[in-house]
Amino acid sequence: MKRSHRKKTPLFLLFAFLLVMSSATGVVAQENDADDISAAELQSVVEQLDKDGAFANSSAPHALDRHLQAVGHFEDQGESDKVVEHMGGFHDLLAHQQENQFISEHGFAVLHAMADDLIAKYDGTFSMNIYHTNDHHGQTEMFPPLVTTLNEAKDEHGDGLVLDAGDVFSGTLYFNEFRGQDAIEFMNLMEYDAFVPGNHEYDLGDPEDGHPELVDFFEAADFPIVAGNTDFSEDESLNDLTVEGVCGEVEDGMIYDGIIEEHEGEDIGIFGLTSEDTADISSPMDVAFSDYVQAAQEMVDQFEDEGIDKIIALTHIGYDSDPSVGNDLLLAEQVEGIDVIIGGHSHTTVESPTIVTENEDGEDMDPTVIGQAGEYGEYLGWMNVTFDDKGAVTDVDGELMATEEREPDPEALDILEPYQDIVEDLQNEEVGATVVNDLPNPRHGDGDEESVRADETALGNLISDAQLEAARLTDEDTIMAFQNGGGIRTSMAAGEVTVGEIIEVQPFGNRLTLLELSGEELIEMFEESVSNSPEENGGFLHISGDTRLTYDSSQDPGERVETLEVNIDGEYEEITEDDMYTVATNNFTATGGDGHDVLGDAYDDGRGTIVGDTDWEMLRDYMVDLEEVDYEVEGRIQDVAN
Repeated sequence: MKRSHRKKTPLFLLFAFLLVMSSATGVVAQENDADDISAAELQSVVEQLDKDGAFANSSAPHALDRHLQAVGHFEDQGESDKVVEHMGGFHDLLAHQQENQFISEHGFAVLHAMADDLIAKYDGTFSMNIYHTNDHHGQTEMFPPLVTTLNEAKDEHGDGLVLDAGDVFSGTLYFNEFRGQDAIEFMNLMEYDAFVPGNHEYDLGDPEDGHPELVDFFEAADFPIVAGNTDFSEDESLNDLTVEGVCGEVEDGMIYDGIIEEHEGEDIGIFGLTSEDTADISSPMDVAFSDYVQAAQEMVDQFEDEGIDKIIALTHIGYDSDPSVGNDLLLAEQVEGIDVIIGGHSHTTVESPTIVTENEDGEDMDPTVIGQAGEYGEYLGWMNVTFDDKGAVTDVDGELMATEEREPDPEALDILEPYQDIVEDLQNEEVGATVVNDLPNPRHGDGDEESVRADETALGNLISDAQLEAARLTDEDTIMAFQNGGGIRTSMAAGEVTVGEIIEVQPFGNRLTLLELSGEELIEMFEESVSNSPEENGGFLHISGDTRLTYDSSQDPGERVETLEVNIDGEYEEITEDDMYTVATNNFTATGGDGHDVLGDAYDDGRGTIVGDTDWEMLRDYMVDLEEVDYEVEGRIQDVAN
């Protein structure tokens, strides 16, 4: 379906329409542009609100009417400054009436929205609402209260653009079962205006098949996708959905560098950016990502060439993430002309919009406003941004609206029910294994001294052993298996094990891959694994029980590995640099994920083969074979500096 500058009726017109429709006169209001608002129209609505019982104090509507009579006089005289000045007084009077409960909340919202539009008409400003989400990560059950939050926010603040900053995919049973097709139903219900893919949208990338699930997700969307620094040209299926450059007439489910969205009579430019390190931390396969700053500057230039002076960057690069990769704060400082950045990736709860007013050289610039709404649908972000007649931001208000205490939306609940039934059955299915002791999944950010991304863990040992067991069914000469810490997503409690628990531990559906590596390449791989120790690194590798690694984190990266031994025929032997070894891991790591370029190069050389089931299936089968799962930290990996 084509969308040509979709125009949404301002909230005050909808209220006014309903008010006049319900009046005794039976006069039907006509929809108008916001520029047609006048003091006389406000007076008519005050009169109708009075008839409908919106005022608790009989003098309140008369006070408002007298004020509007004066405003109307200045309108007739063409004295714009006086109109703006007296409408400021009208705002104050309206706030006083609300504070003293002289006017209903409904009546206040109607008149407040209309007053804002009248002021904007005469002072040359334009205000718009933006509602935004990010990093939902398969938390499908959070959509019903999120829908309610959005509806309530629109009732309070008025219509606006609805944007999502990526990572709808990955992380839960819902995603593993439905591959995003559940999420897209809710997103269509919420009527999103644009979406930028996050790194996890590429998690299901397959060396042979590409991204069929992502294509299905895009094709089902009732909104466009923006991806200004992403090159889909080498992926045939995604490339078929791609339109380069800035487009004013867009189609739902298609991918654009940037789009022009008409909102209440104003053209708004929206473009997307995805983190360049997606190539390392996900599985984009043939999809490539360019420098985010350069791409952003090119997008701003294109919009300005089209006469667009209100520009939104919809980003999945992180609020204050690693500067070497890039983040929203740096983007604001380095690319002037971006008015608003709606971000994701770092899961940051930006309680009220951040305003950047200086460029990277410390010079004053037109403000850039930044927002991000945490994670998992726990918040809806709202901001109201005011622009002057040249498109510069002059004012901003905003907040994060918590969703957890709101009643779920009934229509959204109906959509959720069949998905929820399937997931609950799956989640509660026992596999026939028992965990003897809790298997934690520590993280530094949670206050733990150790981390699954920096230290050996019992759960990491279990997963690595499961992969080795599966690998030896295909090739009995496999000497070791290793699992990236970033792919272990949650802990496992003692007790009977369910399918749901296993999938939550390993939710990405990665498949077993065998690699032929030299000893030198193995040592280089482990150098990368411990390069950030003792700090976290998603590419930190857990190892199977027949392997021992010692390293020294006090040494320079690249010179840390001291010993790497493997049990061969009952005896531990040092890995020899010139010998070749068969090893096993998941396809994400095998194809270079988390910065393991040496593995990616070997895979590209034809020394890698995807052979097995998904990661969670291997873990399930291994645990069932064990029946009683009793794992602990054994000293497989030791940092001699600690």
